[in-house]
Amino acid sequence: MTKSEARTEIERLTALILHHDKLYYENDAPEIQDAEYDQLRRNLAALEEQFPELQLPSSPTLKVSGKAQEKFSKFEHVVPMLSLSNVFSAEETVDFLQRIRRFLGLKDGQEIEIVAEPKIDGLACALHYRHGQLQIAATRGDGQTGEDVTANIAGLKSIPKKLKAPFPALVEIRGEVYMDKADFVKLNQGREAEGESIFANPRNAAAGSLRQLDASVTASRPLKFLAYGLGQLGDPLSQWADTQWKLRQQFRDWGFATNEPAVLCHDEAGLESYYQDSLKARHEMAYEIDGLVYKVNRFDWQERLGFVARAPRWATAHKFPAELAQTLLEKIDIQVGRTGTLTPVAYLKPVAVAGVMVSRATLHNEDEIRRKDVRAGDTVVLQRAGDVIPQILRSIPEKRPKDAVEFVFPDTCPECGSLAIRPEGEVARRCTGGLICPAQAVERLKHFVSRDALDIEGLGDKILRAFFERGWVKKPSDIFALHAHEVELKTMEGWGDKSVFNLLAAIEKAKDIAFERFIYGLGIRQVGQATSRKLAQFYGDYPHWKSAMLEAQETDSHAAHDLQSIEDIGPSVTKDIISFFAEEHNRDEADMLHTILSIRPFEKIATNETVFTGKIMVFTGTMEKMSRAEAKATAERLGAKVAGSVSAKTDYLVAGEDAGSKLKNAKALGVTILSEEDWLRMAAGAQI
Repeated sequence: MTKSEARTEIERLTALILHHDKLYYENDAPEIQDAEYDQLRRNLAALEEQFPELQLPSSPTLKVSGKAQEKFSKFEHVVPMLSLSNVFSAEETVDFLQRIRRFLGLKDGQEIEIVAEPKIDGLACALHYRHGQLQIAATRGDGQTGEDVTANIAGLKSIPKKLKAPFPALVEIRGEVYMDKADFVKLNQGREAEGESIFANPRNAAAGSLRQLDASVTASRPLKFLAYGLGQLGDPLSQWADTQWKLRQQFRDWGFATNEPAVLCHDEAGLESYYQDSLKARHEMAYEIDGLVYKVNRFDWQERLGFVARAPRWATAHKFPAELAQTLLEKIDIQVGRTGTLTPVAYLKPVAVAGVMVSRATLHNEDEIRRKDVRAGDTVVLQRAGDVIPQILRSIPEKRPKDAVEFVFPDTCPECGSLAIRPEGEVARRCTGGLICPAQAVERLKHFVSRDALDIEGLGDKILRAFFERGWVKKPSDIFALHAHEVELKTMEGWGDKSVFNLLAAIEKAKDIAFERFIYGLGIRQVGQATSRKLAQFYGDYPHWKSAMLEAQETDSHAAHDLQSIEDIGPSVTKDIISFFAEEHNRDEADMLHTILSIRPFEKIATNETVFTGKIMVFTGTMEKMSRAEAKATAERLGAKVAGSVSAKTDYLVAGEDAGSKLKNAKALGVTILSEEDWLRMAAGAQI
């Protein structure tokens, strides 16, 4: 795949995944099967790994999906509830174990005990106990903020209101609220008899039942709970268990059920045997599972392995393969993205696959449509396996209507009528309308108000488009002047005093924002959440960042070198950031937002100061006692900023064996050089 093709595919996948995230996590109304969704995420992650400079600001690989609903009180998780990475084959399972060995510095083939257990298809929930009494129950939400569902949880018989002694003074039990298959069938039969809509699958039934405003409705539903992990804990973990396997027994001792059957595996062969047995037995199990979960057994290794952006390094989900399905392709439509890319989308006659309705699928680009020769009216085969990229595999020619015509890809934008140009050597056709194209302008505004940026409730696609067409909101800063249109707004259809008040209140609330979210909201190409956080951590606040970026316009300046030295920010990302500030209208808009908003400087993760807090560190050479990946993760945990290259601002260079040019540069610049032994000694004394 060329870089241009990869860019188009990344844009398509990002938009599609975010669409399905909202349907699944917020509306409990998915359109596609889990396996297809998993494949979308897997494909996006693979492309972003191959082309890291093309990662979009809104990439779903940088965060946990989901959002707390407004109808419940919000609950802030002290320990984030993250999701899991996925593997889809025995080979990828082996790769997962090899990555663990490399990170921990273990020898090839060295045994790693893995706890393998079924992956329940339900709703993640955290239960907080103080002195053995249930105090609070909350959903996962986006991993940071969930919904307080304490009143609803009280009706679940499988959740003990008081733990069996002995127990910690404070403990957070994490697990899955679910509905087993037999109860799901009975519930739907009852609803159908009463003329009510039925649930698509047990997961939707569990989520919809738990999120009832009337707790008595939840209590009437046959929900259950399985425990699988810990969040907060008031005592040292070793006092209760030193392995995942022992923790499962501790859960049972406290009065919880655990997901069964689980096994303790000692090698890749054991995991593969368990996987094959589970695949055969899945339909005989009492509850729906969509795969297995593998967790490193030793807690000391889990602690060393730590986390990446949205998932632990010490665990992964091995997803089951899915199925094929046939349905009618009713029409092909064109969607225009934030960067002007025209993407064809197939609208399908809804088809049930494993209990989930599928009604749309991407067709990638015009070459893909031509290659597969799919047309409106065709019966098409949807790929449900986890190892093939296209969502539509092929059409069935013998079922094609006689009047079906070949799809002609437009050469003008369906939104603004501007020419849609396909540059030589690229697969994407792009609208040339730029800012005059409402689709692109509205998509940029949507990104600015999205959950991970300004998070302004009430400004959805239709509303932003209406405001754009009226000329009220052309650029992000215009949003904060909407109060000038309050009287006119109240006269618009669907608006009243309360809805206008709520919107203006949400806009006012959004003025208080963290620096990293502000950076993300600017929508700079290739600057996603992870990159935004790194920039915020490195520069601290907007004035320092802007000043450095203006200086970085000079290619050989210290500021340009510093920017590129930030870990995971390469030449391509550097170019896009500098280019953003090179445009006067971008600077003016960012300055205007800085004047309007209260942008909070970056807050350090570490609650205690250490010798490394705020220091810029670079690692080079081969380390003997700790892998370089683990060393970097440890440094960041201690409050340091890890850079990829040495500059005059570097505070420490940790040099392992066979250190090369970085060591030479550090000596020339007078940077403090630490041996691996120096680093380990200082890190041990600075642990927080």
